[in-house]
Amino acid sequence: MARRVSRRVLAEHVADVIVSGGDLSLTTQQLAAHLVVTRRTKELDMIMRDVSFILSDKGIVSGSVLSAHELTESTKQAIQEYVADVSKAKSVTLSYQLDPAVIGGYKVSLPGLQIDRTISHQLTQLKTRFKKV
Repeated sequence: MARRVSRRVLAEHVADVIVSGGDLSLTTQQLAAHLVVTRRTKELDMIMRDVSFILSDKGIVSGSVLSAHELTESTKQAIQEYVADVSKAKSVTLSYQLDPAVIGGYKVSLPGLQIDRTISHQLTQLKTRFKKV
């Protein structure tokens, strides 16, 4: 039976492979096999979150941007530059998703940081302020 390796050690190994440009497919297969053998498959989400945090510490940030409407290329570029500046990252990769519920604006989700500039968030803040008065 495989010995128990901490979640943090597994995440550091995956992050090191990503940074070094190693064989990510092989590493993914090995990680999956290890989690199955040790009956720890439920930890996969936590391990991947840890990988994101470790990569962020190494200057490689991956996140998502949520908006109500398709963003222009110049807006995407401005958000990417802002994220690079805020996170002090050397490399920023963002995925973009649409959600009409945000009404307008955008929300950026990064490891350990969320930037919410949506109209729905601003309306919620106003609602909360008026309840206090």
